[in-house]
Amino acid sequence: MKIAIAQLNYLIGDFDGNVDKIIEFAEKAKDQSADIVVFGELAICGYPPRDFLEFDDFIKKAESSIERLKSASQGIAIVVGSPTVNPVVEGKDLFNSVYFIADGEVKHIQHKALLPTYDVFDEYRYFEPASEFNCLEYRGFRIALTVCEDIWNIGNENPLYKVCPLDILIKESPDFIINVSASPFSYSHAQERLKVLKANVDRYKVPIFYSNNVGAQTELIFDGGSVVISGNGKVHREMPYFKEAIECFDLSEVKKTDTEDFQPHDDIVEIHDAIVCGIKDYFGKLGFKKAILGLSGGIDSAVTAVLAQRALGKENVRVLLMPSQFSSDHSVNDAKKLAENLGIQFDIIKIESVYKSFMEHLAPHFEGMPFNVTEENIQARVRGTLLMSFSNKFGNILLNTSNKSEMAVGYGTLYGDLAGGISVLGDVYKTQVFDLAEYMNKDSEVIPINTITKPPSAELRPDQKDSDSLPDYDILDKILFEYIENRKGPNEIIELGYDEKLVKRILKMVNINEFKRYQTAPVLRVSTKAFGMGRRLPIVGKYLS
Repeated sequence: MKIAIAQLNYLIGDFDGNVDKIIEFAEKAKDQSADIVVFGELAICGYPPRDFLEFDDFIKKAESSIERLKSASQGIAIVVGSPTVNPVVEGKDLFNSVYFIADGEVKHIQHKALLPTYDVFDEYRYFEPASEFNCLEYRGFRIALTVCEDIWNIGNENPLYKVCPLDILIKESPDFIINVSASPFSYSHAQERLKVLKANVDRYKVPIFYSNNVGAQTELIFDGGSVVISGNGKVHREMPYFKEAIECFDLSEVKKTDTEDFQPHDDIVEIHDAIVCGIKDYFGKLGFKKAILGLSGGIDSAVTAVLAQRALGKENVRVLLMPSQFSSDHSVNDAKKLAENLGIQFDIIKIESVYKSFMEHLAPHFEGMPFNVTEENIQARVRGTLLMSFSNKFGNILLNTSNKSEMAVGYGTLYGDLAGGISVLGDVYKTQVFDLAEYMNKDSEVIPINTITKPPSAELRPDQKDSDSLPDYDILDKILFEYIENRKGPNEIIELGYDEKLVKRILKMVNINEFKRYQTAPVLRVSTKAFGMGRRLPIVGKYLS
């Protein structure tokens, strides 16, 4: 028995395109003499389809797509995920299902039982959980089909669920397990995923063929990394990350695995590759081509520019340098040097006269009042207006350059530097931005060294530094991580040894700036808890106020 895994990049709602791709790779699997080819969770419609699932026409197109695959299943079995209609009146209207299609007909359908409804997942909103579990017979082998989360409740130890599908399926003595997944990337998830897969094999002593989707769907990024694990718990093969691939595996060889084949893992490398993938697919799937961003000479815009150039090509990235009277000469020079290093188009528009025009019109109303954040924000909004003008005139999509540390504490200007079509670094802490810059310079100096080594500054007033308003990022990021990713309250964080006043000040800043995050661009998710769909906090509340 030969099983091929195809980890592919699907487009939500593109039924014809998705099915064409599935058929193309089914033919490639045939060329490799595969008996079965495995695709991903909800591959027919793309994951996550969200409220598209409430449209009858959407479901009918999914059903007709399955009909197309029947004719493509001559000589090879196709395992693929798709929504199916719940035939009974009770419960939700749909199941999240995996099909086994062979010899021109649907041989078996297994519904997903464990429906994640946490963080970025909201599957119980749409789907009814499975209540029946059966293996299928194919060419003399007994196969257990599962969908993504169904393998994450090993031995019924996950308190979120009351059933463990494999505990039931294993009673039928399957020869191997197939899992179709759409498992979003975070920089710690790959190791966790391998741990869970190995734990399944340790419990059931049966090989697992795990297929994961690849590619980005707006803020969610799928990393691929499909895995085959032998019955002795060793990784027979971990497939590439962030790229489409198909590989064929002989079951008899899998069973004899005695050495493990891992992909190397490095958090910063994977964050880099994930964001490049996220930008590329955001533009490609929406039909956009060109990006624009403001290049200040600071590290955030520099790292964003490099990521954009690597995702879209130098000919498709344009930057504006918009110095004010508060900008230092070295910032302008650093920005110019970076643009030249990247080979991207840059334009310089000095904003001092535009800013002064605003101040002249506001002077009668602001008379006698001191310079403060108002004047700083006007500069940011002037820059935002110029960037959006270029975006409208030339069709360039504006990339937001704010990092997670800044977004967390509200260190950004609505309708100014928080503007953009997609937030590139909104899930990357400032300390990680520095790590990304060092990684980008590993072979040669792409980002000018001065950009990396100089103290961070918004340059909105004379001699301004981020440290004037914020704690050092080394401390700030650690406290933010405990609050955002680890969901620790103030007392728990203080007990870790952090200063009480500092903790309460930072957490208050996070909470009172929730209204800003509601109005910012979608954030490319690379952590376990990103701002956006996976973190739903009220704008108005008294906790920590």
